[in-house]
Parts: sequence; C-alpha cells; structure tokens
Amino acid sequence: MGKPEKIIFQTAKFDDLVQVVDLNSGKKTDIFDEWFNFDYALSEEESNFFISLIEKHRDFVMSYAEEDLKMYFISNILNKVDFLMKNKRGFFDKPLKAVINDVEFGGKTDFMVASGIHEPQKPYFFIQEFKQTKHSVDAHHQLLAEMLVALALNKSNLIRGAFIVGRNWNFMILEKNIDNSYEYFISDSFDSLNFNGLKQIYICLQAVKLKYCE
Repeated sequence: MGKPEKIIFQTAKFDDLVQVVDLNSGKKTDIFDEWFNFDYALSEEESNFFISLIEKHRDFVMSYAEEDLKMYFISNILNKVDFLMKNKRGFFDKPLKAVINDVEFGGKTDFMVASGIHEPQKPYFFIQEFKQTKHSVDAHHQLLAEMLVALALNKSNLIRGAFIVGRNWNFMILEKNIDNSYEYFISDSFDSLNFNGLKQIYICLQAVKLKYCE
C-alpha cells in the first residue's frame, strides 16, 4: 500500500495514517492520571442539572441520529462547561488542514476548542461524535487525523481529544516523540447515561478549559 495523496478527516483510516507517519498505540498506564484527577467539585446545581439531563434523554440517546445526539444531549454538556473564554472558544464544523510528510490532511472538525474569536487559530482539544453503527470502530482514526494536524499547526508534542459513540465517551492523548514518531493513548469508556460517568466526563472537560487551554 502506497502513501495516500490526501487524507480527509471524515474518511481517514488507520492504514492510511501509518503510511504517512510512524504511529503506534502507547503503553503508558499513567498517561491520563493528571487529567482525570483534576481537582474540580461539582456544585449542587451542576449535579442536579446532570441528573435531570440523564433522566430526560435516557430513552432516546441510543436512537438519536447524529445531529439529534449533538444538539439535544452533547451540546447541553458543552454549554454547561462554557468554553466561551477570552480569546478562546469552542468551534463547530470548522475546516482545518496541514501538510504532514508531503501529504495534505484536511476536513471539517465536529468540535474543537481553540484560540480565536471568529475563526480558530491554535487548537487545544477535539471532540469527534459518532452515531453507534457498524462503522463506529473507526471513530478514533478520524480523531487521530485531526490531532496530527493540530500538532503540526501548533508545532507542539501533545494534544488531547475525545470521541463519542452513542452514550460512551473515550478520551485520547496523542504525543509526538523526539524521533518524530507518534503514540496515541485511549482511555476506558465513560457512560454518559450514568451519573458517575457523566461527572467524570464533565471534570475532564473542565480540566481542558481551566488547565490545558494554554
């Protein structure tokens, strides 16, 4: 299999990515510890909000179409985090592209937190949302393509993201090593229809906002 001429986020496959970059699954067992142990205590209002959100959508999340899932459920979580900050915010369906090892990567991102007011500049975090289908196993491939572009644009060596398949969220970290190889790490799944799972998701998103948007 030869190197692809172009990689589009929406159709990115792992086999294509590894033709362009040295990309492997990482083995660091403590890679998520700092992120997941971020010191954030939910208020009573936040707890009640999420209990109500779960109860309202419990019977629908698994049957929602992608846009329904985004607008009715996921957007409530993101709006509660409130990524609208000074010179930074969340962006939906924005294009992103870069050339990596002579191959153009590009496409529209489902959601990213980035610096910028009207247009994204420096990306900090990505969310890729998927309906639970037979193709959902490819969710992290598309997210990896976006994160590779972010590292190239930022000239940095670490980026964070998450992918959503139905009710389940997985967080991901991509690192670039000094030899220009890459390692990615995928967390265990968090169930957004379980209060403790949704609480951890929310804490992780607050950590992105308060600690990692630098």
